[in-house]
Amino acid sequence: MLNKLAPTRRVFLSLMAAAAGTALLPVRVFAQSVSVARQLVDALLIDLYALINAGSSANRLYADFETLLNQYADMPIIAQTVMRVEWRRASSAQRSAFTTTFRAYIARKYGSRFRELIGGTFEITNARQIRNFVEVTTTANLRNEAPFEVIWLVSNGSGEHKFFNLIIEGINLATTEAEEIGALLDRNRGDIDAMIADLRAAT
Repeated sequence: MLNKLAPTRRVFLSLMAAAAGTALLPVRVFAQSVSVARQLVDALLIDLYALINAGSSANRLYADFETLLNQYADMPIIAQTVMRVEWRRASSAQRSAFTTTFRAYIARKYGSRFRELIGGTFEITNARQIRNFVEVTTTANLRNEAPFEVIWLVSNGSGEHKFFNLIIEGINLATTEAEEIGALLDRNRGDIDAMIADLRAAT
């Protein structure tokens, strides 16, 4: 199956290691549907391609991409992973504020690169179960550029199938963003509210 779209060159979320004894955990958590995960990525690519080729203004593109993330990405899990250990001490209000702000930040940061990626194609080449998630592998073909691999990690750990990480040519978006958020926290001496404010200002 071939789907048109244009990929970004960075990615969402780190791979989660499976705990010992996963076979004893509920089947609904780990027995992911490969076909459903593949359909999710297929639909995402179609919607993303339509979005970047719509000719919308930059601000509209960012808003539409944020909506797309809300629909297809497990943003609460992504936000938790990106904040790492700081998530544990964050209040419910801070977690909610960070998730919302981070989604807008990601939408603008990566949405701004979409225009230069118009005209590419994605081909889903494989989908397989790996412990408690499904790995959907695609090949991205862009104009005047060698093909490269994009891997989407899909899980229904939060109740419905959504992608929780994206790996492009071995580059992990979650890891990259976690490092940036960590640096932002360090700059604000661990003040979560100040970090969120700085992130919002950069959006």
